[in-house]
Parts: sequence; C-alpha cells; structure tokens
Amino acid sequence: MRVLFLTIIICLGSSFITVAQVAKINWMTIEEVTVAMEKEPRKVMIDVYTSWCGPCKMMMANTFTNKNLIKYVNENYYAVKLNAEAPEPMVYLGKTYTNPTYDPNKRGRNGVHELSRVFKVSAYPTIVYLDEEMAIITANSGYKQPQQLEVMLMFFNDVFSRDIPSENVQSIWDNYNSTFTGTW
Repeated sequence: MRVLFLTIIICLGSSFITVAQVAKINWMTIEEVTVAMEKEPRKVMIDVYTSWCGPCKMMMANTFTNKNLIKYVNENYYAVKLNAEAPEPMVYLGKTYTNPTYDPNKRGRNGVHELSRVFKVSAYPTIVYLDEEMAIITANSGYKQPQQLEVMLMFFNDVFSRDIPSENVQSIWDNYNSTFTGTW
C-alpha cells in the first residue's frame, strides 16, 4: 500500500514539474526568427541582456515567468534572447554582426556585440520591438514587470502600424497607455 501511495505521489509530482517546464517563452535566435518570418510574419520582442546584469536576471525570474505574458508572447510574437556581449556572429537582415572586442579571458563586462549597437541599446535590460519586416519599432530599457510589458506588447501588436504617420504615433500611444486597463 505504501509503495502504491509513493508511486502515485511521485507520478503526480513529476507531472506538475513537466507542466511547469512547458510554460515558458519560446526563445529563438535572430536567425531562427528570420526563417520563421517566411512562413508566419509576426512582430518580434528581443530581450537584450548581459550575464552580469542584475535587473536582467530579475526579469528572467520575475517577468518572463508570468503565465499570461508567456501565453501572449508565444501566441503573438517571436521572442529573442540576445546576449549583448556574446562572442558568436549573428545575422540580421542579411548582414553578419560580430563582437570584435570580445575577450574570452575577461571576467564581468566584456565587448559589446555590434548587433546590440544596431538596435541602439545603451542599457540593460532593453526590450527591442521589431515589426513583421524586422524593422526596429523602438527599444525600451530598464527592468519591467509583467504589467508594464503588457501594455507595450498589446500596443505594438494590436495598434501600431507603419501606416500610421510617425508624427501621430506618440499621441496614439499616449491615449492608448492612459486608457489601458491591464489584466496581468
């Protein structure tokens, strides 16, 4: 009887662990997004981070684990994690970017990847939003809670369009942001 009881507990526990492991953002590389865009164009959310950045680690633990955010991002965006100090080359819009100042023997801060410069990243973490053509919409730096990302993710996905004259985007954002009621 005890063996049966323990077996049931172990099975239930492992199924809870499996469910918890499934609920995560489907992070991709920028190259994988380029391929995915050919079949299904979507907007892109890029989390630009570094390994030494405390707020980046907090976002990974506290923000990118929110079940509502995970569901929304996975259904509406392609998500990329981009290490701003990575040594590997990355291809964006057909051009290869590298990190020529990367030093494998250096601890802590390292060389900045050229692609993070293309995205005009000057602080970490930064979320870069791209449209369906992989053109930059905007970059927003600083730690964000799920509720703070909700309004931006929904605005860029549901409202923003390149058809909106650039001089009108700010007022449309201001109105959307001031009337937005989040649910996360």
